[in-house]
Amino acid sequence: MTQLTPQDGFAVVTGAGSGLGRALAVQLCAQGFTVAGLGRRAAPLAETGAACTGTFVPVPVDVADWGAVRACFAGLTATHGALALLINNAAIYPRRDTLDESGDSFMQTVAINLGGTVNCTRAALEDMGPRGQGRILNVATFADLNPLPASSAYAVSKGAARIHSRALIADLADRFPGIVISDWMPGMLRTGMGIPDGLPAEVAARWGVRLALMCDPSLTGSTFEMGQEILPPRSLKRKLKDALLMRRPRARSLS
Repeated sequence: MTQLTPQDGFAVVTGAGSGLGRALAVQLCAQGFTVAGLGRRAAPLAETGAACTGTFVPVPVDVADWGAVRACFAGLTATHGALALLINNAAIYPRRDTLDESGDSFMQTVAINLGGTVNCTRAALEDMGPRGQGRILNVATFADLNPLPASSAYAVSKGAARIHSRALIADLADRFPGIVISDWMPGMLRTGMGIPDGLPAEVAARWGVRLALMCDPSLTGSTFEMGQEILPPRSLKRKLKDALLMRRPRARSLS
């Protein structure tokens, strides 16, 4: 399977100031990539840079601001050349009950979790589109299917981001098969947004980096949870056809 290398270009990781984003940036730098880490605050990005061995470029920017994001990506490609990889990881999880939300607070979460993904993806396509090459990995969750209490804005925005992945593929897959787009669900993590007994971000990041560097077109439209592919549901007709032809779909593994 085709693999990205540092010779293909640099990487962008959003939400790189802490948690999973920091772990992804550290591991990509360790593999020789120049990594531009995006985040709202300079100090946490500097801490990520100090943890990296290799070239880490801290980029303080609000991913919800389209103008700032577009200028940021244009500057990065002008300086570092081709953009090989975008990992859309930035998100917030306010943990507010619906009755404690306002329309404004709800949409602030949507602006980052959904709008940030849309903005960064669109800006990345300014470079990837003309070349017809690139890798986009969206960090996703099942929050839209089974929302927890006090998670309405998070669940709605992350669910909409999964729809955006499918809509993006519908628009681009036929024209740009070399731009590979997929979703990855890292599981419950031991981070500020996660749970105390969750998986260490560094462990999950090993799966995420491995998947991010796989750029075979067959991965477009795929969803992985932790280290395992989640196969799409099959219709009864498809199941019968597979049985007659003695075919058994096999999920891909990152282990």
